[in-house]
Amino acid sequence: MKRCKPFFRDMPLENKLRISYILMILPIVLMFVVSIILLYRENRRYDAMVDVAGKASQFSITFKDDFDYECYLIIVESKPYSESKLKDMIGEAKTVVDTLKLNNNGDDDNARRLMDIEKYLNNLSTYVDRIEQNLIIGDKYEENYEIWENDIQIVTALIKESILQFIFFELQDIQIMRNDLNEFFSNMMKIIAIFGIVIIASVIALSDYVSRTITSPIKYLSNVTRRVSEGDLTVRANLNEGAEVGVLSESLDVMIGRINELIEQVKVEQINLRNKELELLQSQINPHFLYNTLDTIVWLAEAGKSDMVVHMVGSLSDFFRTTLNDGKDIVPIRDELKHVNSYLEIQKVRYQDILEYDINVDETVNEYIIPKITLQPLVENALYHGIKNKRGEGKISVVGSIAADGDSFYIKVMDNGIGIKPERLKLINDKIDNVVQDENEVYGLYNVNERIRLTFGREYGITVESEYGVGTTVTVKLPLKTSVS
Repeated sequence: MKRCKPFFRDMPLENKLRISYILMILPIVLMFVVSIILLYRENRRYDAMVDVAGKASQFSITFKDDFDYECYLIIVESKPYSESKLKDMIGEAKTVVDTLKLNNNGDDDNARRLMDIEKYLNNLSTYVDRIEQNLIIGDKYEENYEIWENDIQIVTALIKESILQFIFFELQDIQIMRNDLNEFFSNMMKIIAIFGIVIIASVIALSDYVSRTITSPIKYLSNVTRRVSEGDLTVRANLNEGAEVGVLSESLDVMIGRINELIEQVKVEQINLRNKELELLQSQINPHFLYNTLDTIVWLAEAGKSDMVVHMVGSLSDFFRTTLNDGKDIVPIRDELKHVNSYLEIQKVRYQDILEYDINVDETVNEYIIPKITLQPLVENALYHGIKNKRGEGKISVVGSIAADGDSFYIKVMDNGIGIKPERLKLINDKIDNVVQDENEVYGLYNVNERIRLTFGREYGITVESEYGVGTTVTVKLPLKTSVS
């Protein structure tokens, strides 16, 4: 037993669980199989006895009366012999007797009774043949009547008595068997109860041991990780118990060492990235944009423009579906363009007198990746700070193509709005790298730029070009990547 403990303790967790399940289930299965076999055996014996009694009941109790009366009708010539059923009745009786002999449960007395009944039926057959011969010869009424009275009635009486005795003793055996079965079931229940208690106690003990061999190392590692989470980076696991736990312990020690060197840097980068993503997503799911869009949908519905209502609802659905996007932070260019298109479709309905747009991006860049919700804030800036501040109709264009160096590509958001004055443009470009919290326009551009740099590196990001009174172009530079490595 002492040798088994280290072996079981160091066993892989998967094998340990499998063996413990087998050890728990095997006794129960064994008890169940043995019980089923014993119950099946006793039930077969009982069924066999009941079956014999059932087959004996097929031998009509009225056989004597039916046979005697049929024979009498033939003798007094009230019924022609050709229509007689005497031989059929004897044949049916013999069939039942043969069946009973095959299914007899080994009772010697009843076997003897069946042999007697078989002899009696043979005698009846002989008497019927003599009556038939006398009827053919004719003038033998007295002899036939004597056969019926002195032979046939006595033999049928013996048959009736024998079959009743057979059934009586079979039922008696069934009753004895039933008592035996009751006693058997009572004993079985006691054995099952005792065995069940033993199994339950064994299973509890085994499950307790197995659970301790599994949970103790895990609790120890949990305590180590808790101390690490509390800032104690001097702790080490140094645990060699169990295959997986040993690997986990070693990996944890290595990880703690690396965390000790990288944790501060990772903290700062993760906090900055998550804050920027959250702020950007919150700014894009603008309640005013949603309210204004819904108001527009209501207005279109009241005006009976059902086609435009369907179009607006579809665009709004696509917009928010892409915004949420199952929590993905990086998306293909085609999805980002679909998001921008949905946004512009909605704004086109609202600002149809002043807004035109087109999206013309080279299809070769569709599969490359981009941080989610990068272009839509730029388009929104173009609309609210460019087009709306200019009199007359304006246009927003989104274009994109692969750069000449073949390692990156550019997407440009251009508008012919009011543009930006030189001093304001210089301020925006200077502050994209150093955001000022109270300047919302610059903060939005900084947010987009910082997310691109955190994802791909500082050589990528956005630049702003503008001429006052002519328009503005925001250029996004991205690498040719299909996944973040």
